[in-house]
Amino acid sequence: MNADPLQWRIGLVGYGEVGRILAEDLRARGLAAITACDIKLGTPAEAPLVEHATRHGIRLTASHAELAGGADLIVSAVTASQAVPVAQACAPGIAKGAWFLDFNSASPGAKCRAAQLIDEAGGRYVEGAVMTSIPPYRIRVPLLLGGPQARELEPGLAALGFAPKCGSARLGVASATKMCRSVMIKGLEAMVIESFTAARAYGVEAEVLASLAETFPAIDWERQGTYFFQRVVQHGRRRAEEMREVAATVQEAGLTPWSAAGTAERQAWVADLADAGVLGDRNALRDDWRDYADAILAHRTPR
Repeated sequence: MNADPLQWRIGLVGYGEVGRILAEDLRARGLAAITACDIKLGTPAEAPLVEHATRHGIRLTASHAELAGGADLIVSAVTASQAVPVAQACAPGIAKGAWFLDFNSASPGAKCRAAQLIDEAGGRYVEGAVMTSIPPYRIRVPLLLGGPQARELEPGLAALGFAPKCGSARLGVASATKMCRSVMIKGLEAMVIESFTAARAYGVEAEVLASLAETFPAIDWERQGTYFFQRVVQHGRRRAEEMREVAATVQEAGLTPWSAAGTAERQAWVADLADAGVLGDRNALRDDWRDYADAILAHRTPR
């Protein structure tokens, strides 16, 4: 492996929103050898991926093993349920000593299983907990690293433009930090959608918003409500998968995950409506949460 991180060969597993942002920013840092892999390759949904890769000089492959064999650093950024399967797919081809950075929102137990697969194959696994939404920060998103080899990778990631911070050397702690945070953040999204839509149905949204503003005056509930609706409309499916991992995290702690499980169901419910076209074009977001609430209410089953 080249000692200079800017000469590393990068493998991106997952070429969705996160993967494409990382690809753009790594290219801007001068990284020349970037390969990406995504399950959409070879399907009718591959066109946007191919167009983006062509425009930014990213090599695409449908083979995890091929990507792993030619990478000094693999970044896994897929949906939560695929964290362990991706590690399993990359392990047979991973180059000895290559880094595997697990960006995925998975439970501590899942991170430990993925780490065992990579480490036993001769790679070096580091968990990465992304601590807030990526698009505003891009590659500089706050990234909490975990695991016994995290401190060794930290300066290399910083050189690539990431904003890493080392946490515990014990695997799963960084993930637990992210997962416990998500109980609140994704839970707030689900609660706002449920509260605001029900308030709209009863015609009491003005009173509810006024009461929230009095209780939490630092929050612009109109703006925040619209943002929450937008994010779940765009990414509800991925969020639902993450919340199932959050529920597993809570379960691993010996608690019944009532809130996390309910949030997963609400996020998935919105994703179903979005997939059905009920909430309009995901790429033409609405500027008022009421438009989404009205669309939901128009689609509801009469009781």
